[in-house]
Amino acid sequence: MKFQFDRDAMIKEVAIAQEIIANKSPISVLSNVLLIAENNTLTIKASDSMVDYITKIPVEIQEEGSTTIYCDKFMKIISKAPQGQIEFEKSDITVTIRPLKGRFTLKSIASDKFPEINSLEGGTYFELPSKELKEMIQQTSFAVSEDGNRHFMMGVHFEKQNDNLIMVATDGRRLSYAEKNLAQGIPDFPSAIVPTKILDCVLKHASDEGNVSVAVIDKKIFFKFGNYEFSSLLLEGEFPNYRRVIPSDLDKTFQVQKSDLLDAMDRIGIYVDKNSLRTIFKLTPGKLTIFSPELDLGSADEEIPCEYNGEEVMLAFNFRFVEEPLKLTSAERIAFEFKDANKAAIMRTEPKSDYFHVIMTMNLN
Repeated sequence: MKFQFDRDAMIKEVAIAQEIIANKSPISVLSNVLLIAENNTLTIKASDSMVDYITKIPVEIQEEGSTTIYCDKFMKIISKAPQGQIEFEKSDITVTIRPLKGRFTLKSIASDKFPEINSLEGGTYFELPSKELKEMIQQTSFAVSEDGNRHFMMGVHFEKQNDNLIMVATDGRRLSYAEKNLAQGIPDFPSAIVPTKILDCVLKHASDEGNVSVAVIDKKIFFKFGNYEFSSLLLEGEFPNYRRVIPSDLDKTFQVQKSDLLDAMDRIGIYVDKNSLRTIFKLTPGKLTIFSPELDLGSADEEIPCEYNGEEVMLAFNFRFVEEPLKLTSAERIAFEFKDANKAAIMRTEPKSDYFHVIMTMNLN
């Protein structure tokens, strides 16, 4: 096996392989990247046994073949090498990498020890606009549970209802919901709980232009765009009945400028208790006062203009549950809908968009 590759082109693809690989032990084949050289194309594959990655780049091949090498060390070698062509040659169980005047050797593991990763063939893919899909992922994936005992809540619920696609994530104390009219002509597919790792790959590496090809089949989900193919096992279990969590009897609302709220939250955050994260919103006509409960070191409060005409009321929210979605929206105005201090509230954009966030209130005392 012998070929030459462009250093910058290889770095880009191997860096993604590193994101996929979870096991960093040099003696594990899942710490390796699989390289297959044939027809002047190098196929690169990586896996963590849950998420798989395939990409291809053009190379100049003198001798076809395949092998696996320790991804972390390979990445360090090529990232330190000067720009230009690098020679790669495999002999027995050793790989030699020659950038210009340098020479590096690495032990390899035979390619037949690597788990089988195949592309999905046939007409099972459907197309989604990349920008719209990425927005749905961005507005939901951050809200998944981190509780390993509830693994079915550690992914994003993905389903088709009529002509709409829906994504939902929850950790039991908040819920993020996105729904877009993107499913016209798309065949029905079973609802799925998608691990955030593969969704992060789509969010990070898919262009805002064009489409992403998606398939849900045989307990796996597949994404294909550009020269990349990602696939993942779906999470097993029954996702909670999220529609029961979304409140429908909210009769009060207030609106603020996103920039005002975000700036105030940033400053109040200096004093928020890092354990409880409790933050108080005090509403009076035309004004929202945000403050943190008094600590030993002191306290903080800040007033911002607010479109609100009701009676004085106080609501307690988890600081992070407000700040995280606030940072992810591009809307200029934010609305909160609520009933009273003991019921869940909805945080959304104004005017309403394709997504919203349900936030459980906290005890005021």
